[in-house]
Amino acid sequence: MSEQLPQIDYDQDEFDFETLEDELRVEGLCRRLLQQFYDHLKYSGLTDQSASELAYAVDYYVRDYQMDFLQQNILRPQPGQIRYFAGNWYITHSIEPTLEVLDRYLEGLRAWYAFLHTRHLIATDELADLLQETTQRVFYRDRIERFLALAGDGYEAWDRVCQRGDTV
Repeated sequence: MSEQLPQIDYDQDEFDFETLEDELRVEGLCRRLLQQFYDHLKYSGLTDQSASELAYAVDYYVRDYQMDFLQQNILRPQPGQIRYFAGNWYITHSIEPTLEVLDRYLEGLRAWYAFLHTRHLIATDELADLLQETTQRVFYRDRIERFLALAGDGYEAWDRVCQRGDTV
């Protein structure tokens, strides 16, 4: 494909929200940005199915985790947010957490943040930090295995290992 995809320009401040009306407006912006991400993936040579899987994974992360849970502007990533997602939130919010599914989320997040960087929506140092958090596969595998093996009152000790706000 020789044509460039149309680009929708965004400002980080557009993704701030405090009220329900703000959140609904930002939800619409997220849908448009996620559609642009999906188109970017297809333009990059992925099949419709692969692009859909990655975009779905990122949609879950962006809207369920970043917006609903963290109440965070998606264009202002915080250190440790992927680590907490992968090492705690995904695990505790899944009926049967698996490393294979988590790997797909992490693959999507690598593509997502690279995409945001190419659109100048996140800085190079932010991208490097976020990508580093996606590479801790052994840590995340251990977190899943330990969670699935929990017995008795072991949850609190398990939870303390990966707290919200922890940095890598």
